[in-house]
Amino acid sequence: MTGRPSRRQLFGYAGAAAAGAAVTGGAVALGNASSGEPPAARDSARGGTVVPYGDHQPAIAATSPRHAELVAFRLLGGTDKAGLGRLMRLWTSDIVALTAGRPAPGDTAPELAIPGVALTATVGFGPRVFTLTGLADRTPRGFIDVPVMSHDRLQAAWTGGDLLVLVGADDAVSVVHAVGRLVADAAPFAKPLWRQTGFWNSTGPDGQPVTGRNLFNQVDGTGNPAPGTPDFDSTVWNEDGGTTLVVRRIKLNLDTWDELTRSEQERAVGRKLSNGAPQTGTAEHDELDLEARDADNRLVIAKNAHARLSHHSENDGRRIFRKGLNYVQDTGATRETGLIFLSYQADLVSQFIPLLTRLDAADALNEWTTTIGSAAFAIPPGFHEGGWLGQGLLG
Repeated sequence: MTGRPSRRQLFGYAGAAAAGAAVTGGAVALGNASSGEPPAARDSARGGTVVPYGDHQPAIAATSPRHAELVAFRLLGGTDKAGLGRLMRLWTSDIVALTAGRPAPGDTAPELAIPGVALTATVGFGPRVFTLTGLADRTPRGFIDVPVMSHDRLQAAWTGGDLLVLVGADDAVSVVHAVGRLVADAAPFAKPLWRQTGFWNSTGPDGQPVTGRNLFNQVDGTGNPAPGTPDFDSTVWNEDGGTTLVVRRIKLNLDTWDELTRSEQERAVGRKLSNGAPQTGTAEHDELDLEARDADNRLVIAKNAHARLSHHSENDGRRIFRKGLNYVQDTGATRETGLIFLSYQADLVSQFIPLLTRLDAADALNEWTTTIGSAAFAIPPGFHEGGWLGQGLLG
């Protein structure tokens, strides 16, 4: 035995100076984004490199990844503000290395760290973090746990959490490897509470970006504000450049949904299945005509259609930035299918909860969907070279 300090001792307990040096220890290929700016959309980043630096964590404004894993953690009893800061410095050094396709320090499988897979990692803090000594007055505006809705059937296996890491990439092996490193480095401070894996296809047959479909065959996310626009900025970013994230695990009853005709499915959604256009339009991004009526004087977009109830004009202008990941959970011969629903907004209380309450009360899709998991996280701003995730809160 040499008595040499372990990586966790070196990075987890040596303080900010050592960790800061580790964070800046290597150059990162720019790929398809420029330093300091989050990629508005990874139009051509498939097979590229997403720079980890910027005012915001970069994956938020990017399209949903092909492969992703979310891990929520429970803080260990002895983890205080200082300990959480040490973990964030550790994770920052991991993220800088792994997004560049380099092994993280101490990596036991360095060959699995490969470049060119658009790897990203997004980190968030659950409500209990803001009860730690020194953080009680630092809770972001409008950040609380999401109340349980009347249609929710929440399971402990998918609910809550003190920390979140969301890793995405074009390559599933890279996701598994990166998550393994982050979980290992968290061990002195936090242990996994739940893990969810998902997938998404946001590339069309011609190689161009598309909105993507959930397992109900719906084009999912059409009404989002476009990244890089004033609407997006006011919807997503709070005063310090962070945001809030709600993770909802929604089980889809495909068996009964598939019993409907296409017209019945479209009436429940309020959009055409063929291309995501509103029932009152022809193209995906046409505006909804919520006053239009058919020959029988019925509203073309039904009163309980999901597209109507979630539209910002029906919600006093409230918007969210929604993303999704499809999931399949197999247990023996039994298969559960669903959607990992991700909602980003500056203020969870004033934006997300009123919208969710409205949908819970009347959304036609409630008949075929059941939310079985729910968690909320405050997403800190991004970091620049020499800095680290959560530095403004924990430094």
